[in-house]
Amino acid sequence: MPTPEERPTSSLWRDVVGAIKGKPRDYTKGAVGRAIVCLAIPMVIEMLGQAMFGLFDAIFVSRLGTTQVAAVTLTEAVLMIVFAVAIGFSMGTTAMVARRVGEGDREAASRTALQAILVGVVIAAIVAVIGVTGSSFFLRLMGGSPELVREGSLFFAIIFGGNVTIILLFLINAIFRGAGDPSQAMRALWLANGINIVLDPLLIFGLGPIPGFGLEGAAIATTIGRGIGVLYQLRILTTGGSKIQIDTANLRVDAAVMTRLLRVSAIGILQFFISTASFLFLARIMSRFGDAALAGHTIAIRLITFALLPVWGVGNAAATLVGQNLGAGNPDRAERSVWVTGFVNMCILGTVGLVFIFGAEYIVGLLFQVTDEVVALASNCLRIMAYSYLFWAYGMTTVMAFNGAGDTITPTWINFLVYWALQLPLAWGLGVTYGYGPQGVFAAVAICQVVLAVVGVLVFRRGTWKTRAI
Repeated sequence: MPTPEERPTSSLWRDVVGAIKGKPRDYTKGAVGRAIVCLAIPMVIEMLGQAMFGLFDAIFVSRLGTTQVAAVTLTEAVLMIVFAVAIGFSMGTTAMVARRVGEGDREAASRTALQAILVGVVIAAIVAVIGVTGSSFFLRLMGGSPELVREGSLFFAIIFGGNVTIILLFLINAIFRGAGDPSQAMRALWLANGINIVLDPLLIFGLGPIPGFGLEGAAIATTIGRGIGVLYQLRILTTGGSKIQIDTANLRVDAAVMTRLLRVSAIGILQFFISTASFLFLARIMSRFGDAALAGHTIAIRLITFALLPVWGVGNAAATLVGQNLGAGNPDRAERSVWVTGFVNMCILGTVGLVFIFGAEYIVGLLFQVTDEVVALASNCLRIMAYSYLFWAYGMTTVMAFNGAGDTITPTWINFLVYWALQLPLAWGLGVTYGYGPQGVFAAVAICQVVLAVVGVLVFRRGTWKTRAI
């Protein structure tokens, strides 16, 4: 039975519309299910926008050829390291902002947001120099053929040169989510994605006086789209359009806040580096099987990401609720939020899994202009991965809940054991040693997602995350 303060006082539809519009709401009170829905729907829409970046890039680039798709695969495998930094740092930022908001200290939340942005800019500058000067080296290191290196070097350099748009887009949206203001994160992503969708075909193939830049056009379109999204975010943060407002007149380094933020985020960055670096090594293993295998892997991962990022959106709702409710001194409500969120994610991914199991070839053939061999490889990947989706839902949710509580150490150890100690040796063994090829690699990933879920749930039930101070 819900308590009196948890009983609904207005229609769910009205609350959802209000959440999408950005209406302020206290997520430490009221019905847990309604809080999850109001937080999750804008976050799901946001994550769909994030997924569509990669999906539309792959759709248009597939029309250029298998080598170009493979070049995107290897570039993004290396780029996953940048994503690891951005996501790990964003998790720490979300946890600290949510905790300060739960405590009712908006000024401290704003200081945290500013320090996070300053650190993000510095990190992006370092990454840009390394990526631009070493583009050919990294593609060769990843096993790219001479033709792939020649075709992909400039694409690689443009993506890494503009990586500040990637880092800040993740980081500022993490600030919005931590503040319980997911509608602004949603709008920023959809603005950026809409511009990318329009510019992609124009800059890849050209139209009238607009020249076609081929593969490099995809990099330019994506960077411009993300850049405009970041400008929108900064405008909201500095003009009072969010619960968190940054005063540009007081733009300075706060050593104490920055140190605390880096301490909380450092393990989170390591956590996501472990998981994303494993993706990099998986791509390196896939390169042993040729450009067609890499292209099939790319297409499948694009579609899987499209399916998983909405679940990330629901998981982000759990992370925000955990942070804010711990800050408000209500750990039981925080835990209840996670179990409800995990069940919702299981229902979503179970449905998606059925679609992939029975319709993989149709989906791949409809969206991508590639060879029959690539279609078959991508379809096999989608089907094999789909069998682990029910477990994947709980694995993702519990890991994000740990991060929302500021306990980044526990999921880091889980990721290390599952992705590096188990997944990489298993992928090599099944794919190379025992000769199952790409299907062996796909099976290794599916098996390890089941293990991740089981371990994550068992450790989460211990409850040590409830006493984590940040």
